[in-house]
Amino acid sequence: MEAVCRGVEMTVYLVGAGPGDPGLLTMRAAELLQKADVVLYDRLVDESIIAMIPNTTKKVYVGRAVGDDASHQNSTNQYMLEYAEIMKTVVRLKGGDPIIFGRGGEEAQFLKKHNIKYEIVPGITSGIGSATYSGIPLTFRGYSSSVVFVTGHEDPLKETESVRWQNLAKSVDTIVIMMGLSRIRTICDELMRGGMDPAIPVSVIQNGTTSRQEIVTGPISDIARIVKESDMSPPANIIIGRVVDLHQELRWR
Repeated sequence: MEAVCRGVEMTVYLVGAGPGDPGLLTMRAAELLQKADVVLYDRLVDESIIAMIPNTTKKVYVGRAVGDDASHQNSTNQYMLEYAEIMKTVVRLKGGDPIIFGRGGEEAQFLKKHNIKYEIVPGITSGIGSATYSGIPLTFRGYSSSVVFVTGHEDPLKETESVRWQNLAKSVDTIVIMMGLSRIRTICDELMRGGMDPAIPVSVIQNGTTSRQEIVTGPISDIARIVKESDMSPPANIIIGRVVDLHQELRWR
């Protein structure tokens, strides 16, 4: 049966909260936060954005920590279903963009299966936001004509990894790795085994676009050590490529 609220068709909005800076919210996202009956938000949504939600709106934390099993997504799906049956406007607020490593596609499938109307509202993905706020253009004439976004943390239930790191080493100019901090040494070793120059620069950006942003850089052969000594922690993005050399020249904050 299609979910309704007192005879009025309701909608679940899968909304991208962006990388952290509330100024990067889209106008559509900000509008929906103001009119939502309930907001289901994850751990990557910055507190400054949570503070924008009216006090009269019900707020439910559905954050998923690294390493949580698939059952957590199932419980989030059930929350969406339950609130969709009793409320008119449900916002599922997700850090970054909902459908770039955000499981927004899976949640849309779930809603469609249960005949619940939904809308997907894009957000600035952290891979782009953190690079921009660090003065690193992901493409730049003479440096990079291609860029790829890769997850560094695949589904633990998969029998084999689908990311072919060694193949990426010579097939793309700029690599943006999301959720890969805990595996940075393994990832860098695999890229070098694939033929990547050990001197290629790497940037690791923690809490990108926020007042807590931190950045370290170094060659791919040594970045894992630098990260460990700098005590970097998630959320963080890894950018690999010659464009990282532009950081000092183009940084603006």
